[in-house]
Amino acid sequence: MDRSSSKSRVEHVAKAIQLIRSFVDDVPEKDFLIDIKLQSAVQYQFLVIGEAIKYIDDDILDKYDYPWHIPRSFRNFIIHEYHGVRMERIYYAAKDLDGLNKQVIQILENEF
Repeated sequence: MDRSSSKSRVEHVAKAIQLIRSFVDDVPEKDFLIDIKLQSAVQYQFLVIGEAIKYIDDDILDKYDYPWHIPRSFRNFIIHEYHGVRMERIYYAAKDLDGLNKQVIQILENEF
């Protein structure tokens, strides 16, 4: 895979994280759980994250200590088990993006 494609995918992850944060930053869980549009928007951005990570060169990802399989698996779970997704889990995942964001920033700074 060429580096420009990986860079683009890392940028997609960064943008998706930014969007999720902007969607949920000041939203209490109880409000999130009743807002179907917001739930859909956040889930979509998690799909973008998981899909983009699949296409980032493994030689790049392997340099960074992060469980990359988790966002990939989360994407698969949302897509394939959509009927069993608990919105509480989506909300907590949306509030727990600091580690991923830190790695994405480091990749953008160090690799491209």
